[in-house]
Order: sequence, then structure tokens, then C-alpha cells
Amino acid sequence: MSKTDDTSSAASSCSSGACGSCSSTSQPVDAPAIAGGKTYRIPTMDCSAEEAEIRRALEPVSGIASLGFQLGARRLTISAPADVLPTALEAIRRAGFKPEPVEAAAATSTASPSDGHEHGIGAGVARLGLALLVAIAAEGIEIVLPDTRATQGLGMVLAVVAIWLAGVETYTKGFAALRRLKLNINALMTVAVTGAFLIGQWPEAAMVMALYAIAELIEARSVDRARNAIKGLMDLAPEEATVQQPGGAWATVPVASVAIDSIVRIRPGERVPMDGTVTRGDSAINQAPVTGESIPVEKAVGDPVFAGTINETGELEVRVTAAASNSTLARIIHAVEQAQGSRAPTQRFVDRFAAVYTPAVFALAVAVAVLLPLLTDVTWLQGIYKALVLLVIACPCALVISTPVTVVSALAAAARRGILIKGGTYLEDARNLKAVALDKTGTITEGKPKLVDQKTMRDDAAAVLRLAASLAGRSDHPVSKAIAEGLNLEHEAVDQFSALAGRGVQGSIGGKTYVLGNHRLIEERGQCNSELEADLKRHEQQGRTVTLMADEQGVIALFAVADTIKPSSKAAVADLISLGVTPIMLTGDNEATAQSIASHAGIKEARGNLLPEDKLKAIEELQKRFGLTGMTGDGINDAPALAKADIGIAMGAAGTDTAMEAADIVIMNDDLQRIPTVIRLSRKTHAVLWQNISFALGVKAVFFVMAVFGTATMWMAVFADMGASLLVVANGLRLLKAKVEPPHAD
Repeated sequence: MSKTDDTSSAASSCSSGACGSCSSTSQPVDAPAIAGGKTYRIPTMDCSAEEAEIRRALEPVSGIASLGFQLGARRLTISAPADVLPTALEAIRRAGFKPEPVEAAAATSTASPSDGHEHGIGAGVARLGLALLVAIAAEGIEIVLPDTRATQGLGMVLAVVAIWLAGVETYTKGFAALRRLKLNINALMTVAVTGAFLIGQWPEAAMVMALYAIAELIEARSVDRARNAIKGLMDLAPEEATVQQPGGAWATVPVASVAIDSIVRIRPGERVPMDGTVTRGDSAINQAPVTGESIPVEKAVGDPVFAGTINETGELEVRVTAAASNSTLARIIHAVEQAQGSRAPTQRFVDRFAAVYTPAVFALAVAVAVLLPLLTDVTWLQGIYKALVLLVIACPCALVISTPVTVVSALAAAARRGILIKGGTYLEDARNLKAVALDKTGTITEGKPKLVDQKTMRDDAAAVLRLAASLAGRSDHPVSKAIAEGLNLEHEAVDQFSALAGRGVQGSIGGKTYVLGNHRLIEERGQCNSELEADLKRHEQQGRTVTLMADEQGVIALFAVADTIKPSSKAAVADLISLGVTPIMLTGDNEATAQSIASHAGIKEARGNLLPEDKLKAIEELQKRFGLTGMTGDGINDAPALAKADIGIAMGAAGTDTAMEAADIVIMNDDLQRIPTVIRLSRKTHAVLWQNISFALGVKAVFFVMAVFGTATMWMAVFADMGASLLVVANGLRLLKAKVEPPHAD
């Protein structure tokens, strides 16, 4: 499969009959805002309908280098020479839009997804309430008062007032669309309401317009919940930080002005303002907003902290390592916004369907208006009325809007769990994963060696262990550090300390020389024996690294160090298997270690001694053998395999930038259990998408039949169309609170 989403052009679904405001949270992006690009805010650019129209309007304008759309923020960045911009802006205005310049500072900042929200109807609640009351009054005159010329005139005036109050913007957009021969909901409602008024159904025309406007406003606010899910992430990071000044004093300043390497102070209960490294203090940090971890993480000097997380217990001083605009939280928000721009497979299907559907229904409505009176005893006015009802039903708003709302809700739900999914394609495809290749170090294991076993060969075990801790504490080697940390004993003075290249270390303690090194060193000293060899073999079969301590008489201690399995790895592997996904371990470690770790994790197939190109070939082989295959890793050596896999999954906490760039999904807390969570979320999203599609099409099919052969009215049509839209939006928003954790995590 191609790992490139179809973002080259916005689908014409909306422009061919999608909702007028569409309120879609999809944000296709051609290119990032490059140097020299000018950013404009377009208040009525709500979804891919408007994006498509703007693209078409700008096609004749030569000299435009690139266009960058941010539909959630209603912004367009045009990269073009200064003399081309006026022509481009005029073309946009002719298409019915009003571009407003955005200041450079604001253009480069992360905008709220609901920034400057103005729904397509453009009327406040009070105005729509008044329109509804006037429409009810017009309906009441029709029903209660005698049918005289005066009452008809009064009713028509009230109907016009109601239509104007509720639908002035609908008419503006509708006529603009008709002039361009585009059949969107504004065009359909303009034709339907005007036609109903002209054939004498003015009370119903007024009521339909008022109800439509109110339903659109409710729908827009419902859709904003998906946008606000991302906005909520942005609100996590405080706007100010307490920063140490050159003289040592502390001052509260905006985070945007805080330079890298500044020292910030964070009191208990405060949110961390910027990414950094702890330089003083220790505390428990609630990292759930960034990594999704439910349990606070202990932080001490040297540990990283993330903007937006919560300092719970002690005061910390932190050295800033990233600007506010480039913090982990900011990158999460940017990744989610970019992901909203990629079109999921279901969304592309719906867009293609809607592009054909609306013109077909419009043609059907014309046929009904003409043929029914000619072929049956239906009057011309009745035929026209039925055709107008069909036009109201025709809008595929429920069909089109439900897909991006559902996808964005799922992306936001994933982000809340510390999972960054870089596009709707990967969100949908995850449900079809058949195999997942797992790197060992840092993915299945902690990535840090730990002392897991020890054995002394002398009676004075405590003294021997203290000697070992003293020697290991002088070395920078990871294995020695693991031994020193694992023993955690007071050190004795070490004289004449030296490193033995490729073998270990040597030093004098209390006037006696000791060595701490590998099997090779002990063999060279002639101090191996059969019992020791048996111990070494046993530990090596378990994937452990063995270090031996010896004096002149012989080996006096043995230490086994291993990269331990993460507590969640075994459960994650079991979850994957229960979901029908086959886990395979790929590692550069030796075969014995690979098999040992795989066995402990519950993985039946493991491959060791793999170079980066070997992992790449392994992915290709697994794709042929299983089908859709994922790859999970955290290092530079995993990047080729991550890029080649159908879905690359990077461990974000310990992962390299290269691995995270190459991956399609990033797990911020390095918990393998997030992979089954992604698969469950993908399956739930797919189910909701097709629930919405089936419901929307089913409702329209029923009302098509009722409109042509039964007694469906425009009232019923607008309730059916907008009611279906609200229901599918609400169904999609359920994913924001979906339970997709593994059963044992509930």
C-alpha cells in the first residue's frame, strides 16, 4: 500500500452537495507556511468545499508557489511574489470569500482549532430565536385566520422576515454557488425555499429556513467539540513562567520570550511551562496530558520534564531545552493538526460518492417536477413541491460531515492517551494489521541494563560485594554502572584504577589488586573452571551479560546484568495475539538473547543478529507472508524498517528524532500496550464510520420514497436531513470518550 495520503486535492463532495458550513475539522495542507508566505484568515472557509472552490479560483493565477490550508483555524497561506498576491486575493473575493490578513507573529503561532469561529449561518441564537417565532406566527396566520387577501399578505410579509432573519447568509452563499454552477446545500436550500414561497407554501418555506438555520447552529457547536479536543491540549501549557534573572532574582515572564538554557522554577501544583531538564529538586510529575500515563512519574536532577505536565509534590528548577513553540506538547498539537489534513480511505470514498450523488438527485428532482404531472394525475404544483422536498433531502451533509468528525474525534482520543497518529489512513489501516515486528531494546525491554543476579565465592560475601561496588562505581561502562546501582553500597577508596580495553577494569583496594571484567579477561588470567563455565552458559542462555570479579587467587564474585522486560510488554504481546495480530521480535542482539527475551515476553518468533538492512528485508518478507505489517522501534537503526512497514510505530519517550520522523504513529510513553489500544480504536472508528454512512443513506432512501410516492413534507425533509446530521455527528463524537484500553486495563 502507499503510505502517502491523498491530500493533493480536496474532494469536491461538499462543493457538489455537502453541507453549507460543513464545519469539517479536516485540514489539508499542501505545504508548510514557508518563508515569504502571506497568511490570511477566511471566516467562511469551513471545510473542503470552500477549499476546493478557492483552489479552482486560484488555478488561473500564475506565480503561486504553494498554498497552505488550515481549515480548523480558517487560514490560508499563499506563497507567491508580492505582485501576484493582489491578483490572487481578487480571485478569492470573486469566488465569494473575504480574505483578511493575519499578522506575521500570529501566523507562525499555533492557532486554536476553533480560532475565530464563525459558522456559515452567521446568526446568533437571539436572531434565530426571533426568526423561529416569526415563522411560527406566519404558520399560525395560515392555520387560524380566515383565508383573505389581507391575511395572506401579512403571512407572506412575516415569512419574508423569518427567511431574511434566518437565511440571509444562506441566500448569499446559495446565489454565489448557483452563479458558479455549484450545487451545495446553500444552493439547494435557496432553490427549495424560494420555490416553496413562489408556489404559495410561504409559511412552510419560512419554517424550513428557520429550522434549518437552528439545526446548522446546533450542528456547528457539536462539531466544535471535536475541534476543542485539540484546543484543550493547547490550553495545558501555561502562558507564563517564573524565570531566574541574571542577578539571581526570579521574574514571571511570557513563555514565548523565555530563551533556551534559562532556568525556570515550578512550584507544587503548577504546570510545567516548557520542556526542560531538572537541575534542582525532586518531585512527582503527572505526565498524563502528554504521555497518557495514569501514575505520576518521579523526577530528580537530570530527568526530562514536558510542558503541560503537572508538578505535584516538590519545587523544581528546570533548565529549558526547547522553545515554547517547539515543545513536546506543541509538536503533539502540530502532529494532530497535520493528521487532520490527511484523508482517511472511508472519507475519500464518501467524497467520491457525494460528488456524483448530489447532481444525480438534483436531476431526479427535475424529473419528478416534469414527469409526475405528465405521467400521473399529480398537479404541476404538487410535482414541483415534491421536487423541492427532494432537494432538501438531497443534501449529503450527514454523510459527508460524519466522516471527518469521526476521524478527528478518534485522533484526539488517541492524543489524550499519548498516541500520535499522523493521519486518518493509519488510523483506519491499523484495524487490518496482521503482524507487528517489535524491536527489543527500548521497545520490549527497558533499554537500560540492570543487575538481575549475583553470586559470591567467598565466605565474607558482604565484603566482596563492597569491593565490587567500589570498582564498578569508578567505571563509566553501562554494565559497571548497572552493577554499582544494583549493589547500592558504600564505596571504598580505589587506587591505581585503570580500564582494560575490551575486558573490564582494574584497581587496588586496601593494597590488594582486583579486576572486574568479562569472560575473556578471566580466561586470559587462567582463572576459569568447569563450574564457572556452567554458570556462564546458564546466564548467557537467558540473555544476560556476565561480569566476573577476581583477585590473584581466583574469581570471587559473579554478576549477571540484563536489559529487563518492561512490565507491560508481556501483557501487550498477549493482547496483540488475542486481537489476531502476530508479534515477531527483530533485534541486533545475539540469537540467544533474542530467544530468551522473546520467550519471557510470550513471542514465538524472534530473529537476532540483524543489521538495519536485515530488519528492512525482514519487514518485506513479513509483508509477503502476513499482509499488512507494522514495525515498532525507537532507534536510528529502526528507521528504515519503520519507513518500509505499512504502519511504523515509534517509541517517543526514548526514541530518536529519526525514528519518530520515519514512523506513522508515535507512542509518547513507550508502553507497548498502546499498540493494542490503537488497533481497538481503529476498529471502533471503522465501525462508527460505517454506522454513520449506513444511517445517513438509509434515512435518505426512506424519505426519497416518501417524497415521490407518499406525503413527505418540507418540514419532514429538513428534520430528516438535519436530524440525521446531528445524530451522526453525535455518534462520531462518542469516540472522544471511547473505551479502547485492553480488558485488563479497565
